[in-house]
Amino acid sequence: MNLYAVGLNQLTDVEIDKVNKPYLPLASGEISTELGIAITFAYLLTSFAMGVMFQSPPLLSALLVRFLLMTAYSVQLPLLRWKRNAFLAAICILIPRAMDNVATFIHIQKYALGRPVVFTRSLVFAVAFMCLFSTIIALSKDIEDVDGDREHGIQSLAVILGFGKVFWLCISMLLIGYGCAMVIGASSSFSTTKFVTVLGHCVLASTLCLRAWSVDLDNKASISSFYMLIWKASDRITSGQVKIFIDLVKLSTN
Repeated sequence: MNLYAVGLNQLTDVEIDKVNKPYLPLASGEISTELGIAITFAYLLTSFAMGVMFQSPPLLSALLVRFLLMTAYSVQLPLLRWKRNAFLAAICILIPRAMDNVATFIHIQKYALGRPVVFTRSLVFAVAFMCLFSTIIALSKDIEDVDGDREHGIQSLAVILGFGKVFWLCISMLLIGYGCAMVIGASSSFSTTKFVTVLGHCVLASTLCLRAWSVDLDNKASISSFYMLIWKASDRITSGQVKIFIDLVKLSTN
């Protein structure tokens, strides 16, 4: 479903991307709009087909919510195109991310293991952290897109406050998130989780600080490089979430 959201966003942002990211397939003319539409809807149909195949109401609900919100985020129709408003754009990012984690947890507990659903501290932390991280990802992306967004009336936080302030806001939010992760990890009853979480987030926080001071905010390539660093950190955190779910499964079998 995320691929559908990305495809739809590029289909509706061709003119903006010609300013911000002219190398993208649609903006550069590498592929036609018709082919882009076909690919995007293929992703959409495949996503819903998989949701139905798993016969899991929570997973299907999460897919449906993401579809509705990301469509509202991108499409240019009356009362929609929510990306033009910073608050509505944040809603479109946070709610699907939270539902992804909760739906996966419910699916594992109830439909995979056949056990009663009991929400745990680890789940609450995972949801809160990934909502924070998703917000940072979105804000960081807007920093390098500020020129095209301003030109086309997209009121992102980077346009409203200035990209310098938003950049350091993202750094501060990330450091707070990493600090909370280390505290929560240190309180884990699993020694492996404790070691990996504390050490991993300590390394990520140190790397973040070193790279942040080297970013040239007047250079799009430098900003883009830093944005990709955050994406790589996201992959590490997703791996950590898998470990959290494994721990939850262990707890449920005790």
